[in-house]
Amino acid sequence: MLMLEQYDFIRTACRVYGKSIWEIHRETGHDRKTIRKALSQEPFVYGPRTVQYFPVLGPYLAIIDQWLEEDKLRQTKQRHTARRIFTRLRQEHGFTGSESTVRHYVQEAKLRLGVKTAAAFIPLDPEVGQEAEVDWGTAQAIIDGRLETIKFFCLRSKYSGKHFVCSYAGERQQAFFDGHIQAFRFFGGVFPTIIYDNLTTAVHKVLRGKDRQKQEAFARFHAYYNFQPRFCNPAQAHEKGGVEGLIGFVRRNYLVPVPEATSLEELNQQLLSQCLAYGQHRIQGRDGTVQELFAAETAHLLPRPDVPFSNLQVTTGKVDAYATVRIENNRYSVPPLYVGRKVTVQLQVDRVEIFHSGKRLATHARLFGKNKWQLEPDHYLELLQQRPEAFRNARPIRQWRPSWPPVLEKLLATFQASQGQTAGIKDFISVLMLYRDYSPDEIHQAVAMALERHLKSSAGIRHLLNHSQPAPEFPPLANWPATEVADISRYGLLGGVS
Repeated sequence: MLMLEQYDFIRTACRVYGKSIWEIHRETGHDRKTIRKALSQEPFVYGPRTVQYFPVLGPYLAIIDQWLEEDKLRQTKQRHTARRIFTRLRQEHGFTGSESTVRHYVQEAKLRLGVKTAAAFIPLDPEVGQEAEVDWGTAQAIIDGRLETIKFFCLRSKYSGKHFVCSYAGERQQAFFDGHIQAFRFFGGVFPTIIYDNLTTAVHKVLRGKDRQKQEAFARFHAYYNFQPRFCNPAQAHEKGGVEGLIGFVRRNYLVPVPEATSLEELNQQLLSQCLAYGQHRIQGRDGTVQELFAAETAHLLPRPDVPFSNLQVTTGKVDAYATVRIENNRYSVPPLYVGRKVTVQLQVDRVEIFHSGKRLATHARLFGKNKWQLEPDHYLELLQQRPEAFRNARPIRQWRPSWPPVLEKLLATFQASQGQTAGIKDFISVLMLYRDYSPDEIHQAVAMALERHLKSSAGIRHLLNHSQPAPEFPPLANWPATEVADISRYGLLGGVS
C-alpha cells in the first residue's frame, strides 16, 4: 500500500507536471496498476475486515455460541456477560487467551445470534394533561423512633413531569385508592388515562394481549373518577419509564438522609412540601420548566367529584375468647362484655372501627403484616382486677408498660409493699382506670404527689385528682325576675315579741 507522501507525489507528477504513467513508473518503481489507482481514487486506507478471525478462541467458538443460544430462553438478568463467559472458559475448559479476545467475539456473536443486549426506545411527545403513570416504591424511615419499612405511592404526569408522593405502611388496596384521591387533590383534577403495571390491587388476572380482568373494587373506583386505566405488558416496566425513574429520584432526593417523623402523617407533610417545591427542572426536549408545563395542563384535567370516593371496606367478625376480633390475620380488642358476639368492622386506610348493633366498641390504628395484636389495655382492666395473677404476663399490659413513666412503676412497687402482692396489683389497676376520666399529665402529677406524701392507696390519688380540679363556676341565670328584699322584722311577731 502506498504511503501518503508517495500518493501525493504520483498525483502531483501527473496532474501538475503532466508526466505519463510510464514516466512515473520509471521514477518511482511502482506498478502501473497501482499508479492508475492513485490517480483515480482517494488516498488508500485500510478497510474493515469482512471476516474477523479468532485463532486462539477457535476451539471454543461453538461452546460460546451454545451458551448464548441458551441465554435466549433465560430472563435478561441471568444471561451470560462476556466476563462470565471468559471465567467459565478458563475454569471449565482450560482457555488461556485474554479477556479482550472473548469480549470482541461475544459482542459480535450476540448481534449475529440475536441475543438482545440493549433496548431501543421511541421518543414520545405526550399530549398535554392526558396521561399519568402510577407505581409503588419501597424505602425506610424512622417513625416515632423506630426504623420502619414504608411504601410510597407515586403518581407522575407524563406531559409536565409534575409528581405526587405519599407514604403508607403497606400496599393494600385502600392505600392504593387513597394515594389516588390525595394525588387528584394535589393536581386539582383527574388525568383521563392512568398507566399501571399489573399490580394485584388493580388486576385480578392478566388475559391475552391488553385485556385484563380487573379487581371489582378498582373497577368501581376508576368508574367513579371516570379515568381509563391502561396496563403495561408483563415484565415491560419501561412502558411507564417516567414513574420508574421517579421512584429512584424520590429515594435519592426526598428520603436521604433517612427521614424522621413522629408519624406517617408528619412524614407525608414533609413529602408534600418536597413535591410542591419541585418545579424548576426541565424535561429534555420540552420548552419550559416542570412548573410552567404543569400550569398549562391543569385546564385539561377532568374535574374531581364533589364527594371523594368513600374508600371504606365493611366486613363482619366475631369476638373470640380473648376479647379480640380477627381481621386480615391480625387481632383487635373490644371490651370483654362482647365475647361471642358478632360485630361489624369498618376498615379505613389507617384505622379499624368495630361496631355492635350500631354502637362503636373500639377504634384502632390499622395493623399491617400478620399475627399482630392491637390491644387497648383499658378493655382488660376489670378482668385483670378479677385475676390479678395474670397482670405481669398479660399481653395488653406488656404492650403498654414500656411507655409508663417511672412514677407508675414506683407506685406499683409501693402498693405491693404496703398492701401485699395481690391486693397491691388490684389497687394499682384502680389507678390505671383513672385514665378514663383524667389526662395522663394529671394522673402522673397526682401519682408523684402521692408518693411524696406517702399515700399508699388509689383512694388517695383519686382524692388528689378531685381536689386539683378548679371549682365549677355557674353563671347567673339569665332573665331571672327581680324580687324585693324580705322584711325579716315580721318574724319577731311569731314569738310574741313586739
